[in-house]
Amino acid sequence: MARQTDPVCRLCRREGMKLFLKGHRCYSPKCPIERRANPPGQHGDKRPRRQSDFRPYLREKQKVRRIYGVAERQFRGYFRQASKSKGITGEALLTLIERRLDNVVFRLGFASSRPEARQIVNHGHIQVNGRRVDISSFLVRPGDVVAVRERSRALPLFKDRMAQAEVRAVPEWLVRDLSAMQGTVSRLPERENVDATIQERLIVEFYSR
Repeated sequence: MARQTDPVCRLCRREGMKLFLKGHRCYSPKCPIERRANPPGQHGDKRPRRQSDFRPYLREKQKVRRIYGVAERQFRGYFRQASKSKGITGEALLTLIERRLDNVVFRLGFASSRPEARQIVNHGHIQVNGRRVDISSFLVRPGDVVAVRERSRALPLFKDRMAQAEVRAVPEWLVRDLSAMQGTVSRLPERENVDATIQERLIVEFYSR
């Protein structure tokens, strides 16, 4: 995804909900959306505006893109791939993005947010099946073992994240071993393993219009 240089909390305020882009700060009273829930803008964007019929579809697509940190071009590619697969396109799209390596690192608790997980992967701290993988968009498969590299385990960052991961739940499609700093993909994710607030039907209709 193109580098985000603006405060990421503006993205949450734009979507009107927490996207959990700042890790533990999102759970604290310091979260900007707790203090200023109105959309960003010069005057807080409080002026009443006419809501077009197109807006819900665009906002839902943008929300999912921002949650997973995927650029428009890449997101459109995921949609094309999902539309060619068997089953419901919307569900196939979400489960496809859920398999991204940076998302798996976040789900396992090795990072406090997806942006941090993406940075961890890009810096070469993660290996899949014993081989270093520094591509955050890498799609995992059942049986893959995702682990923190041996030379990176002593870093203060991972010691801190392992302590925090003890209280974080892991999706059913992943099996975590904190002592070994690794996790195994037991099966492909299903729709119920993805955020229930996402309305994938709107995304499908956006690209199908």
